[in-house]
Amino acid sequence: MTDLVLTRHNELIDPLVRVWGWEIPVYLFLGGWVAGMMIIVGYFLLRGRHREETCVCSVLPGLSVIVLSVGMLALFLDLEHKRYVWRLYTTFQVTSPMSWGAWILVLVYPALAAAFVLRPPELIRGIWTGFDRLTALFGEPRFARLIAAANIVLGVSLGIYTGILLSSLGARPFWSSAILGPLFLVSGLSSAAAFTHLIARHVEERELLAKSDNVFLVIELLVIALFLIGLLGASQAHVDAARLVLGGPFTGAFWVLVVGVGVVIPLIIQVLAVSHRIQHTPVGPLLVMAGGLALRFVVVAAGQVSEWAKSFDAQIR
Repeated sequence: MTDLVLTRHNELIDPLVRVWGWEIPVYLFLGGWVAGMMIIVGYFLLRGRHREETCVCSVLPGLSVIVLSVGMLALFLDLEHKRYVWRLYTTFQVTSPMSWGAWILVLVYPALAAAFVLRPPELIRGIWTGFDRLTALFGEPRFARLIAAANIVLGVSLGIYTGILLSSLGARPFWSSAILGPLFLVSGLSSAAAFTHLIARHVEERELLAKSDNVFLVIELLVIALFLIGLLGASQAHVDAARLVLGGPFTGAFWVLVVGVGVVIPLIIQVLAVSHRIQHTPVGPLLVMAGGLALRFVVVAAGQVSEWAKSFDAQIR
């Protein structure tokens, strides 16, 4: 039985780690996670929840800065010419997704910093009394709305960018889909809502985030379906790319880890929880986050395998 379990584990995981390293999938996941947390922070700020002591918006901005920095470190480790990264910030190329992403990431930090100052954690306020003056200044309604809007807009931009970064690489048919941007955005929102549900102290916030995550999971299933339908309805190269997860080497990882473990099972658990049939449990949110990470690994690895040349050779033969 042990050998069977190990064999099945290898069948699910091996295709994901043989093709590309861990850095890009981790960067995409952490970037999407931060994007989702920014949108949630912006929503709570618009609702005025930052005035409540128990609001989770006092924790998310600072945590987002740390998580995003770890993600950018993973991206940096993957770069071949690390010494020339600074050149991205000497120009702005409108037609370059990488240029857009570089500048979006720069703008994300001050937006998160402003949200952090708007509602710093109690521990931080105890260290430096100057936070009280900054909080009072930033807490004015006009500034609070501006900070909220900035976090929402930049969060949406960051979440979509993580998908566009791959879809702009047309040489890989599996990535050649406009659906990747919305898919990564809703997946990041789902992961952020699941995580925030775990750490929220206020009952109303936990309930709201669990219900929101259920909506995000349903939308994610629909977007995944549209993504596959789009591939199957395009050229032969796209059909061959779709078959990588429809009977190909990534089928098990995609349907078991991404769809089953990452979407369907936590959706069932959380539907039962919000309907008060079972107690809220961290199992569902943790599975959602694991599924979001698995989604990035599968998409990145499958895209690296898919090629136009292979489909073209098959047709001329």
